[in-house]
Amino acid sequence: MSRPLVINSEISIPATEIELSYARSAGPGGQNVNKVNSKAVLRWNVAQTKCLPVGAKNRFLVRFSTRINQTGEIVLASDQHREQLRNVSACYEKLRHLILAVLVAPRPRIKTRPTRGSIERRLQGKQQKSKRKQMRRYRPDNED
Repeated sequence: MSRPLVINSEISIPATEIELSYARSAGPGGQNVNKVNSKAVLRWNVAQTKCLPVGAKNRFLVRFSTRINQTGEIVLASDQHREQLRNVSACYEKLRHLILAVLVAPRPRIKTRPTRGSIERRLQGKQQKSKRKQMRRYRPDNED
């Protein structure tokens, strides 16, 4: 029943890597909710996949490490809809968004130095605050 998941023009996950199972949903459905398995549960082994580029795979494993179980699988579930097929589509869309989030490598941060003006403004602000606090101090009059 599973179908391949197309991420973009270069990347797609074959149906053989995706495992779908179904369960009773806790969501809407009236009397049907106790009879029909409308909840979809998608399992995909990220650790063993060959579909993702190495960099994207490593970023996925680091970024979503809390969502990946001991065997290297990510488990996604959906029970938003009353129909099983719509829940399957929702699971596929969740996985697609997770993968798209890690495909582009983040730009490395370039260290910059503060400008002379910003340093001077910061120091002037500190001096003003210091003067304000000095003015608040209690000083008994010097009576000699």
